[in-house]
Amino acid sequence: MYLNRLTLIGFIRADAESKVGSSEQKFAVFSVATKRSWKNADDGWESRTEWHRCLAFGKLGEFAASLRKGAHVQIEGELRSREYEKDGLSHRVFECRVESIPKLGRAVRQEGPDPGYDLES
Repeated sequence: MYLNRLTLIGFIRADAESKVGSSEQKFAVFSVATKRSWKNADDGWESRTEWHRCLAFGKLGEFAASLRKGAHVQIEGELRSREYEKDGLSHRVFECRVESIPKLGRAVRQEGPDPGYDLES
């Protein structure tokens, strides 16, 4: 049994781009930022941001093309790699072939009684 499943929750880096492949298939390309934070040995905080290249095809690609910079999204798909040559050098890139994109909304603080939790932490 095998499983190639990728789930990312993060923010769109820049407006998605619509492109047309060599077989005239339309698709969208966009990057999602994820961030990890931790306390270092000096009790200070450090963080690392990763950028993930994502490709969406067909109807999903049409939807993805509407994604704008800063949108909070969950991306689900599979991790793919491909190789290409440029200037005589071989390069290998990893990309997410997107299968679903639930757009996540941000919680909005409501006025009134304290709901018992802090929406801003």
